[in-house]
Amino acid sequence: MKKSLFFVLLVFFSVNSFSQISFEKGYFIDNSNKKTECLIKNMDWKINPTEIDYKLTENDESKTIYIKNIKEFSVNNQSKYIRATVDIDRSSENLDQLNFDRNPVFNKEQLLLKVLVEGKANLYGYNDESLQRYFYSKEDKEIKQLVYKIYFNEYKYVINNVTYQQQLLNNLTCGNITLKDIKKVDYKKNDLVSFFVLYNNCVGGEQINFEEKVKRKVFQLTVRPGMNFSSLAIKAETPTSRDTDFDQEISFRFGIETEFILPFNKNKWSVILEPTYQYYKSEADRILHLGTDFEKTEYVRVEYNSIEIPFGFRYYMFLNDDSKLFVNASYIIDISGSDVIDYESGLDLDITSRNNLGLGFGYKFKNRYSLEFRYHTTRELLGNYVFWSSNYNTFSVIFGYSVF
Repeated sequence: MKKSLFFVLLVFFSVNSFSQISFEKGYFIDNSNKKTECLIKNMDWKINPTEIDYKLTENDESKTIYIKNIKEFSVNNQSKYIRATVDIDRSSENLDQLNFDRNPVFNKEQLLLKVLVEGKANLYGYNDESLQRYFYSKEDKEIKQLVYKIYFNEYKYVINNVTYQQQLLNNLTCGNITLKDIKKVDYKKNDLVSFFVLYNNCVGGEQINFEEKVKRKVFQLTVRPGMNFSSLAIKAETPTSRDTDFDQEISFRFGIETEFILPFNKNKWSVILEPTYQYYKSEADRILHLGTDFEKTEYVRVEYNSIEIPFGFRYYMFLNDDSKLFVNASYIIDISGSDVIDYESGLDLDITSRNNLGLGFGYKFKNRYSLEFRYHTTRELLGNYVFWSSNYNTFSVIFGYSVF
């Protein structure tokens, strides 16, 4: 298992070094208010950046500019960040780190805030490894955090400080927007974006919803038939003459994969789940009482059917607009049927499979057709036996057609 995990990490780090570097049209504004049109390395940042890489032309070497020198930057008119010095509360939302103080603990920091909605009222987002915070401003006034904090009350019940709803009520009411509407707004990006769009529409004037500009395909369903190249070896601690090696067999497998594209890093990461039917049938002859007067050949048959449920992550490397490579790693839950390994002498071994890992490398064309080569780590089929063990090994060739 340790070797398998090492191999997973090696594949991901090695392939990541060959990933396409995407520089897209954009601009940045420096401290002297100079606007520089350039190509910016679009990382589709999940965590708010503190620096950006850019080129003045396609053939130039990339340069790095840091937050202290950036007042604003935008990539492809689809994402925009501004630098601001704000009061931010970094109180943890982990239960083991909560305290009994309902009030936020503010610290003044210089951050690059992501502009989510821009209009008469602006909404900004900030993400780091451990928290999500939202900020707002109105009519070019001071940027303030929308306050939300989780804390313990005196009875150590978890309580939510939803001061942000009071802030919305005090500063962003218009027309038919009521307290009831505001109470429905959770401290989540989609809810807050919808509310700020609603407010800006009410007060009039131009607005830009940057979240609406980014159209993402978040779900794919793919039919995945393929072939398995599988072999099985049985070993008994005693007597050794019961050891049996079955040949490699080619069999059919069929899976239906659901893929959820994660909303960061330019759609390079996804979560995959693929219920799959697979089977293995083989037979072998083994020698009983080798080298004695009682030596004879015994026929052994195995039939193994199961539903595999691989669950894992996939990483894409874009070659161009139509082509991309990918690697994936999955933890495979195997649900076997009432199958047996049948010995001619009357011994039957019930198959009870264990779980294992799957490591894949593939190619996808036009986001519809795919081909994957997948290596499965060794799977144990005789999990209920003390003196028996097995090595079931599989290599798969998988074809895919994405229905949508």
